[in-house]
Parts: sequence; C-alpha cells; structure tokens
Amino acid sequence: MKASIEREDFSGRLQMALRNADYSPDSPTQLAREFNIRFAGRPITVHAARKWLVGEAIPTQEKLRTLAQWLGVPAEWLRFGGGDDAQTMAGGDPASRFDSADVKLIADLQRLDEHYQVIAREMIRMLVRINRQK
Repeated sequence: MKASIEREDFSGRLQMALRNADYSPDSPTQLAREFNIRFAGRPITVHAARKWLVGEAIPTQEKLRTLAQWLGVPAEWLRFGGGDDAQTMAGGDPASRFDSADVKLIADLQRLDEHYQVIAREMIRMLVRINRQK
C-alpha cells in the first residue's frame, strides 16, 4: 500500500515538473524521447515512461538524477517530495530559478556540438558584460 502511494506521489511531482518545464505530462512518447536524449545509459521505452507518468513505477536513482537535471528540480524532491513544492522546485535560491523557457534553452545548448556550445556561451557572456555596463 505504501509503495503504491509513493509511486503515485512521484508521478504527481514528475507531471508538475514536466508542466513547469513546458513539456506535456500526458505524453509518454515525448518523455521517453526527451529523457533518452539526455541519458547516457540504456534508453527507456515508451512503456517505462508511461509507468512513471501513471504511478506504476519509480525510476532508478541514476535515471532520477537525469530527470531532475533535465527538468531543473532537485532529485530528492522529485523522488521524495517534501517542503513547499514551489519553493523546493526553485531550489530556494533566486539564482537557481529558471522559467520553462530557460530550461528549454539550456537543453538546446546541451544538444549543440561542443564547438557551438563554446560560441553560444561566449555570446551570452558578452551580452551579460554589455548589460552590466548600462
């Protein structure tokens, strides 16, 4: 009984994190595709993603860490919950708060070849320097 509640609670937090990162909480296909882009291990199936979304299974710790990093939430919160959800998801630190557009931008940056990542980072640093001079 308790394990079933834990799985359902995890599912709710995963769906919330997906919505906040501007992804559909109702698409196991999208979840599997986006997760597999970021996960270095064996890819998950759409069936496994569906089980996470409907509260039938909880991913391994390694997969939880990948999910949390991708969605911009603490892994501990994703697995166990606790605290004020909005505060916990933001990490409590204003510098760590990303809206969904920021999370997507970071994911896009990670998909670039290393050469283009270097260029994109340097462009962002240049814009920050220009903005500080205003």
